[in-house]
Amino acid sequence: MNKGKLVFAQLKEHLPRSVFDRCVARYAGSHGPLKFSHWDQLLCMMFAQLTSREGLRDITTCLRSQAGKLYHAGIHGSIARSTLADANERRDCRIFEDFALHLIGVARGLYRNDSLSLEFKQSVYAIDASTIELCLQLFKWAPAANAKAGIKLHTMLDLRGSIPTVVRITPALVSDASFLDDLPLEAGSFYVMDHGYIHFARLIRFTHAAAFFVIRSMDKLKYEVVSNCAVEQPEILSDTHILMRGRYTKVDYPLTLRRIEFLDAEHDRVLTFLTNHFELKASQVASLYKSRWQVELFFKWIKQNLRIKAFVGNSVNAVKTQIWIAITTYALVAIIRKRMHLTASLHTILQVLSLSFFERISINQLMLQAADLDVDPEISEQISLFENISGQ
Repeated sequence: MNKGKLVFAQLKEHLPRSVFDRCVARYAGSHGPLKFSHWDQLLCMMFAQLTSREGLRDITTCLRSQAGKLYHAGIHGSIARSTLADANERRDCRIFEDFALHLIGVARGLYRNDSLSLEFKQSVYAIDASTIELCLQLFKWAPAANAKAGIKLHTMLDLRGSIPTVVRITPALVSDASFLDDLPLEAGSFYVMDHGYIHFARLIRFTHAAAFFVIRSMDKLKYEVVSNCAVEQPEILSDTHILMRGRYTKVDYPLTLRRIEFLDAEHDRVLTFLTNHFELKASQVASLYKSRWQVELFFKWIKQNLRIKAFVGNSVNAVKTQIWIAITTYALVAIIRKRMHLTASLHTILQVLSLSFFERISINQLMLQAADLDVDPEISEQISLFENISGQ
């Protein structure tokens, strides 16, 4: 079926063009530019993501070196550095945001029936944020602390398939907890967070929505023990029901909470968790929190493998365009991995694809030996993976 097709063209077949055209029409009208379309822009920037191109000149030079194959890859417009720069600066980033969110929905559907490493029938989401540091002289619109610039990538990750379900891009000074304000909450689902999201007026939304949270507690919270639960495992130091007694916390969260102290022997520390679920075993609550490391792996993967630390434009629109196309690329790789029944990791698939875009070989054949190349030691290291994740 794919005999004689470029690898790039095979990847493109998994991008729904009709959906993208509707996104363009929504924000740019029905008559797009003719010489370099929004679709050309998307494919050029996805090529940059998947091959780790460093800048606009690098992108255009590499693509123009394959001029005879670009039409068959799906890029029909004329490629120039200034044209691509103008497109990233001026074309509404919401086009690429909406398209990325559509692909995320497709990916979630494909991974919906995957089993979790945890024994839960309910959906489990991990919530976290990662700061991307920028140069203040070039990105004056994104001030951060210590005379730096930065943006923050807030994410809620579905742990089935590690697919981001909600993504928000803000200046670095925006608090992590504000991300909770607009989250769509599913009754019966679990939401796992670090202590950067302790804000009881926001956490009570989960309880009112019949959703459950597991969050690492902060030190020096004022509370009153209502009752003690039996402790069965030696790593569980205490399991109590509490009421908040702080000046504001008792008003913001007047309901009973469950407080669990867990001994993390591997790292010689005691972790304290708060949850509004009272039926789970204390060890299951600890396992839920431990699953949060997958969102850190997501940030690590996307930072290491996609181009979101070096930007090819300096405006708000250009930066958001590049990030949304990076997320589109992540979702695309996840989609082809599931649709083609590939066993290799996302990292390995990306590395193999990056060297083969203009080859005429089927992706299945290309990936035949890829699973044997997997070396992903960090998957087994359930620790903090880089210093810029909030809440560490």
